Amino acid sequence: MPSTTHAAVVHSFDAPPRFEAIPLPEPSGNEVVVDVLAAGLHPRVRSSADGSHYTSDGVLPLVPGIDGVGRTADGGLLYFVLPDTAFGSMAEQTVIDRRRAIVLPPGTDPVAVAAGMNPGMSSWLALRSRIDFRPGSSVLVLGATGNAGQLAVQIARHLGAARVIGAGRDPHRLGLLKDLGADEVVGLDGDLAQAADVDVVLDYLWGEPAQRAMSALLRARADRSRPLAWIEVGSIAGPDITLPSFLLRAANVTIMGSGQGSVSTAGILGELPSLVERITSGALAVDPLPVPLDQVEAAWTATVEPGRRVVLVSGSGHEDRSTGA
Repeated sequence: MPSTTHAAVVHSFDAPPRFEAIPLPEPSGNEVVVDVLAAGLHPRVRSSADGSHYTSDGVLPLVPGIDGVGRTADGGLLYFVLPDTAFGSMAEQTVIDRRRAIVLPPGTDPVAVAAGMNPGMSSWLALRSRIDFRPGSSVLVLGATGNAGQLAVQIARHLGAARVIGAGRDPHRLGLLKDLGADEVVGLDGDLAQAADVDVVLDYLWGEPAQRAMSALLRARADRSRPLAWIEVGSIAGPDITLPSFLLRAANVTIMGSGQGSVSTAGILGELPSLVERITSGALAVDPLPVPLDQVEAAWTATVEPGRRVVLVSGSGHEDRSTGA
């Protein structure tokens, strides 16, 4: 009989996962079974679980989760990224491809890594793989008060940005960004002209806020021929915008996306060690909220303070925090 494990299982795209027993896939080739210590509840995970992500194939049941920290049978600690699969990382055990995993150093906090890698990778890849980002450039982060946006502020500064501007709605949360490396903050409903001459926009919002911001910025640029890279990395404010054609003629703007498909799997995997090192060293601050895997239904619908990332922990994942043992 096939082995079984307990996991968060999605039976309907309009209901939270349930914690229950499920058959464990049989590993083959370069695959191994790992005990999952921690797996982040990312927006990308939610969109897979509700069937709205562009990679969703509609197959149910499924176990959500796209990455995590696991322990191999010989005690090795790994950070792994899963392909699009019906059996993800939100399980006590899962099957991973060793070619899509990296070894973590002793003392690694598995919860911090699980919390920080996916949201951090969005801006890390955008600045490292999608454009030729140069130290001394200026960056505007649209949607800077959420978890990924806060990390984007830190990462832009860490990679050498001379000026970082955070844009969001909540004045209190905007104020906190200055401790993370933002030089300036601006409300989404305020005057974005102060950010008009940035070199890069990291856009986590899209939708109506991005549409208004793009029009305001491109009109206010002192030198409209100066290149502006607008990188769409999220769409929490809506999936579409209306873009007047004259804006593309009136300014030197390049609009692109950064995410699964726009960066190769090899390119993503190649960036993992550098980002892990920044998280494990404390160079990038993350704020995880660990929740036991068997409480996944409650975690799925819980209200979490922006800037925090729910991490589902199973087995000894919580006790192992900060030990890596």
